[in-house]
Amino acid sequence: MGIKKIGLVTAGGDCPGLNAAIRAVVKTAMSTYNAQVIGFLDGLRGVVINSFVDMGNDRVSNIIARGGTILGSSNRDNPFAFYYDDNQKDPLDVSDVAVRHYELNHLDALVCIGGDGTLTMASQLAKKGLNIVGIPKTIDNDVQGTDQTIGFDSAVVTATEAIDKIRTTAESHHRGMVIELMGRTAGWPALFAGIASGSDVILLPEIPFDMAKICEHVLDRRKSGKRFTIICVAEGARPKNQEVITIADRDKRTGMVRLGGIGNYIAKELEEKTGVVSRTTVLGHLQRGGSPTPYDRILATRSGVRAMQLVMEGVFGVTVCLKGSSIEHFSLEKVANNPRIVPLDSEYLTIAKSIGSFLGD
Repeated sequence: MGIKKIGLVTAGGDCPGLNAAIRAVVKTAMSTYNAQVIGFLDGLRGVVINSFVDMGNDRVSNIIARGGTILGSSNRDNPFAFYYDDNQKDPLDVSDVAVRHYELNHLDALVCIGGDGTLTMASQLAKKGLNIVGIPKTIDNDVQGTDQTIGFDSAVVTATEAIDKIRTTAESHHRGMVIELMGRTAGWPALFAGIASGSDVILLPEIPFDMAKICEHVLDRRKSGKRFTIICVAEGARPKNQEVITIADRDKRTGMVRLGGIGNYIAKELEEKTGVVSRTTVLGHLQRGGSPTPYDRILATRSGVRAMQLVMEGVFGVTVCLKGSSIEHFSLEKVANNPRIVPLDSEYLTIAKSIGSFLGD
């Protein structure tokens, strides 16, 4: 294919493992294929405004254990609905500008490391002629076509350790403790952390909950001698026949409302209706931070190496993906606007119910 120069971008919300993926792409490109890599800064905004740095071994040395991304990121910069600043009234389609900068930099391919939103934009850019290979990352684990995304394992470990610590104070004070995790439309982090921590109640966006039944479950536990309850809830979970709870209006640049408050809602309702003193802990961005787990470092490294192999093979318009124990690839077009939520027949839902966790329905 004569691939000599590759662009690299990390976009969307940050997560542990991004730097490990960057490192793998750059080292594989240079050492195995003698190719040059440039890294666009601050997500797809960098492609639009042509802001980048030359990548080399010095830039990626000793970053495998670092959280975040050395390239910076943004989840508010869509080239197809772009705002140069917050004072701009209406969005602009500047995708042609992104294409022009791809061409001006004489790129042969662009590797996009991102989640559902970023890979959707990557699919649109691919249709405009860019040679793109994606790498899926997100703590939400909601990218279609892959069994697991970079960052998910680290986020679950962080959440599980937090719930383990909260459990001791719940036991000591005989309280209901509500732990609110990230998870806008997909409940994977709450489901996995809930199972791993032995949470008594696990609430997901996919299963609207009945507050009366949760109260009944808590009271039944107390009658059986269990004087505390751990409730693990995704931020996008909602009561039956109600909308999700938000803390801010819709962001004009992302088109999304800011979720938050479901934990406080549950704690307040629980205390008022049962008399059980209840408290809330919101983990928030803590789940995105810190050093990646060894699993995420290895997954990111495998993904970065495979992405470069696909580039050199001339296989574009795809994202790498984990299938079983293999790193394969999947169509970007099938990823676009198609988040992977927890199916109601999921093995993990069955597991949670089998060990006594209540799912709110």
